[in-house]
Amino acid sequence: MTLIVSWVGIDTHGPASIYIAADSRISWNASKTYDYGRKVFALKSSPDIFGYCGDVLFPSLVLSQILEMADAGLLYDENSSSQTKFEAVKQKLIYQFSKYPHAVQTITSDVLEILHASRDPTKKYDFTCNLLRWTRVSGKWESSAEPLPKASGVLFARGSGAPEFNDRFKEYAKGPNAGTSRNVFHCFCDTLFNTKEPTVGGSPQLVGLIRKPSSNGINFGVVRGGQRYYLGARIDELKNFDRIEWINELFEICDGQTCARQQDAQPQPNPHRH
Repeated sequence: MTLIVSWVGIDTHGPASIYIAADSRISWNASKTYDYGRKVFALKSSPDIFGYCGDVLFPSLVLSQILEMADAGLLYDENSSSQTKFEAVKQKLIYQFSKYPHAVQTITSDVLEILHASRDPTKKYDFTCNLLRWTRVSGKWESSAEPLPKASGVLFARGSGAPEFNDRFKEYAKGPNAGTSRNVFHCFCDTLFNTKEPTVGGSPQLVGLIRKPSSNGINFGVVRGGQRYYLGARIDELKNFDRIEWINELFEICDGQTCARQQDAQPQPNPHRH
């Protein structure tokens, strides 16, 4: 299972950003885990981000493949609406799933949920979020639009770690950072680092969309404990860290070379952290 949380940043002008954060643990049981699995995706060619929870095998095999098709311009036209893009990805996912072996129930978890957040290519304030869900009970795929909140806050929390996150967020929602993007990420990291759920773990991974015109999906690097992670993988032995955007567990903008908060970046202290 997993912990996946999505939230919306809203200012006086309207929606300004959407983020999806996830843990990095893939688990077969409580004692057999792998803490470097990718669970979130950002498209390079359009303002679209994705995340999944529940079953791991199918999205690990297929979702990245389909999103590469989208980035290559094979699924939809460059100026397609957010709904058109979602429907194209949805139909390809359903088709690929139909090609699974007949005994799919023996290799697939009971639930698979895929979240798609998007910004209209021409209307910078027009953000949308859709959920695609399969369950063993129904044996069917169902999709629904996730309504955006009126103020900055949680849009979606799913996975085996969601109950812990939701309990913690009751306190965060009463704190001095209530109604901010950083508040949700603080709570997400607090839950991830202190969870009692054995199927949740590893480093945070984060993708996002912003209101800036002509911007596309963003894959963030995450600094935790002075170490660099990118989409779940530790990458301290690599180089050229200034080529991507970095944040730490406090949602502070960081320097990828030094791992420290950038000198001109606003501090984002977590008043709930002890």
